[in-house]
Amino acid sequence: MSSHTKSVASKFATRGMPSVLLMAMFAAMGMARAEAGEVSGSITLTSDYLFRGITQTNEEPALQGGIEYAADSGFYAGAWGSSISWLSDSDPDISSQVELDGYLGYRGDFGDSGVGYDVGAIYYWYPGDYPSGFNSADTTEVYFGVGWSFLSAKYSYAVTDLFGIPDSDGSSAFDLGASWQVAPGWSLDAAVGKQWVENVDGGDYAYWKVGAGKSFDNGFDIAVAYNDNDLIGPDETWTFAVTKSF
Repeated sequence: MSSHTKSVASKFATRGMPSVLLMAMFAAMGMARAEAGEVSGSITLTSDYLFRGITQTNEEPALQGGIEYAADSGFYAGAWGSSISWLSDSDPDISSQVELDGYLGYRGDFGDSGVGYDVGAIYYWYPGDYPSGFNSADTTEVYFGVGWSFLSAKYSYAVTDLFGIPDSDGSSAFDLGASWQVAPGWSLDAAVGKQWVENVDGGDYAYWKVGAGKSFDNGFDIAVAYNDNDLIGPDETWTFAVTKSF
């Protein structure tokens, strides 16, 4: 998550892969055997990994990748990972340098309205070694999103403490985005969001970005964006990313 909310959080030692990640993998394999669907994935190199408007890599580059199985019925499961540094930056005794996410959900449409929906759950896992007594940064959120034409909206709700912040379960975030296809392969993008953090004075903040993207026929995409938030300090930053989809 963020150096703002995550800076007040640390994590005790985590060993082994959490059950939710295994569930996502087994669910994907089970769906692949049971019904038709599609496997997709991507690898990204970005100049900075931002989550809800705040750097996770101290404004340094990140390598990211993910894979997903989507069944024709609408059910899907996947895993995604990225290099990070916010935990080890906050404490030299913390070794975690990676974020691994597992997720499950269902996508569908509201009849013939042209409005799609997406409901699911995601688990954020930060494997590594941690000092004794640190609160776990591992987090589970449930989410619900809708999309119509070039617009999208998503609401996320933390059913655990939010990235290790004590007594922060019930925190939530809302994201609103728009993507316009201005020419074949070209898009203009904008997004704004709000993070509410339970039981943290001054923990709530807003974030936004504007950018542009270009898709190529060989599966490569490039994107550039300007990002900012309303936290105190110089948080505005430009990001550049190259993605290969398969």
